Amino acid sequence: MEKQKILAVDDDPFIRALLAEIMAKLGHECDVAEDGLAALDKLAAVSYTIVITDIKMPRLDGVELTKRIKEKYNNTDIIVITAYNADYKYTDVIRAGASDFISKPFNVDELEAKLSRIIRERTLRHELETLSIRDELTNIYNRRHFNVKLEEESYRAYRQGYNLFLILMDIDDFKDFNDQKGHQEGDILLHKLGKVILSSVRENVDWGFRYGGDEFAVIVTQATEDQAEKIAERIQTKYNAEHLEPTSLSIGLAKLIYSPSLTPQENMDILIRAADKALYSAKSAGGNQITLAEV
Repeated sequence: MEKQKILAVDDDPFIRALLAEIMAKLGHECDVAEDGLAALDKLAAVSYTIVITDIKMPRLDGVELTKRIKEKYNNTDIIVITAYNADYKYTDVIRAGASDFISKPFNVDELEAKLSRIIRERTLRHELETLSIRDELTNIYNRRHFNVKLEEESYRAYRQGYNLFLILMDIDDFKDFNDQKGHQEGDILLHKLGKVILSSVRENVDWGFRYGGDEFAVIVTQATEDQAEKIAERIQTKYNAEHLEPTSLSIGLAKLIYSPSLTPQENMDILIRAADKALYSAKSAGGNQITLAEV
């Protein structure tokens, strides 16, 4: 099974120690908490993939803990441990948001089987999510994910006080390329640009997208204006080194000026319009240029 980060929650120290030992033998990392409130404190500090929790605990029981986890950490799966004579029914546990439940005294093989099923389902969900946010042709993120990520990163940049830039780029003379060499070669060109973008940005810091057709975008975070321009120049230089004549790359670059009086969507729209206007200026000046938006 793929290694998981697991939190075991039980007010009985023997059960906590037992669960930690079982998880270690199965190859998973495991932390423990003595009740629901202690578990929430740990969840606020560490990203756990699976929580295994007793249902009856002081201060905060397993059902209420499950509800709170699903409200704040929706991607965390939960197994609830119930007693045979528990006041809660299976439907109560599942309705609260648990992925499964197991009864005390639990069987190790049964617990392992339930974990295996949850991990398989997590892997499948991840694969499906990846497919839904990736552009099939270029293997970089798609327009749908661009909208989500730009809103998320814009607000984070404002809240944490760092710069964010948006790069929009368009392939000059792409129609002529397709007319001369065919659409299959055009698809190969788009795929090459996707690879150029991925190799030009900082992994897990900047984000590349196919914005639509022959337009692409990059969200640049935690960078100075000079650094953002260098990323744009690197993309353009690497693209031109592919010798995909008669095409070249026009690029517009804009800096986020976040206004808390506007909605996140309105702030996004202003940034996109600024980058798009800069891109239009680059193309109007003959293409194969990088233009910085006027503030």
